[in-house]
Amino acid sequence: MSRIASFFMVFLLLLSSCAKKSPRAESGETDFSSLAFNESVPLSFATEFRIDRSEGFSLVTIKNGGKFLLAPQGGGQKKVRNVPDGIVQIRKPLENVYLVSSSVMDFVSKIGAMDLIRFSGTRKKDWQIQDAAQAMEIGKILYAGKYSAPDYELLLSNGCGAAIENTMIFHKPEVKEKLEEIGIPVIVERSIYEKNPLGKLEWIKLYGELFGKEKEAEEFFEGEIRKIEPVLSKRHTESGRKRIAFFYVTSTGAVNVRKSGDYISNLIALSGGEYALEKNGSGEENALSTMNMTFEDFYSAAVDSDIIIYNGNITGEIGSIGELSRINPMFMDFKAVKEGNAYSTGKDFFQESTGLAQFLSELYKIQNGDDSNLSYLKKLEK
Repeated sequence: MSRIASFFMVFLLLLSSCAKKSPRAESGETDFSSLAFNESVPLSFATEFRIDRSEGFSLVTIKNGGKFLLAPQGGGQKKVRNVPDGIVQIRKPLENVYLVSSSVMDFVSKIGAMDLIRFSGTRKKDWQIQDAAQAMEIGKILYAGKYSAPDYELLLSNGCGAAIENTMIFHKPEVKEKLEEIGIPVIVERSIYEKNPLGKLEWIKLYGELFGKEKEAEEFFEGEIRKIEPVLSKRHTESGRKRIAFFYVTSTGAVNVRKSGDYISNLIALSGGEYALEKNGSGEENALSTMNMTFEDFYSAAVDSDIIIYNGNITGEIGSIGELSRINPMFMDFKAVKEGNAYSTGKDFFQESTGLAQFLSELYKIQNGDDSNLSYLKKLEK
């Protein structure tokens, strides 16, 4: 055998030996044990999720919502070997997503990832997010059924890559199981459980990670926090706090209010106000963020409120004191009505998840007698 041939044989043997020792060599795969995950995405307010990174991979952990291993964009790696049970593998960015949690759409729009959403659990007529409504109008996003009755055939035939649900899916565990059984990972949105309302806004970082828009998400979040720094830095004395009631009246005449500790009541506190119904619902164990009161109980708790805000998202926006009076004449006894401090939110408020900072600023403004340039609040006309 010639010297050149011998050298070539040795070279091939060395290559073979290295391939056997490398945990990344088999079919371009990576062994989970080789991932250190020693870099965490900094979170200022959110506590319901975390993101850890290692060599282009991300491990997303959602409290009571599962763990997801995100493989890096591009590259030759197919899958990760020896992944512990309970961790779902997904390649990012997510594509052909079935978006059921309507509150997530605004995050997706703000980070420029609308083209990665293919299916909606909300019909076109019910969207207040214009990007979503327009995408459905031209067929870029298809209605695939509500959370409890998805169109499995449509999702499968169009290559659905993942489903983003809200916690209502836990009331239909068989649907979640079926989606996962047919190969569609289910990610459950839990931002509503953030104790700090700005933690809810910080979930945009999670969606930035899922959709490969990390930079866009970080820049948007930091920009919103900068806008409200003047409000957050204020020191509010207890004696100077304005009492604010946030509510709507149901078709049966009951009053639906936010519970103590809900993100709306916490936003009121951050703005320097005091939630007028602070003692209501604080001891209840269910996860709902609202509760119904009789009008008599509401009257007793809120009649002396400095400001009242009618939640127009559910029953429709109202524009005048006259409309409020027609809902119930007893509103005319309220201090806030008498002093001209009654407001309504628009029907788009809860779908526009990224408007929390703006809403906080507006709460601060109306407490200080400034009704100019309001987007989410509208002062009721006399």
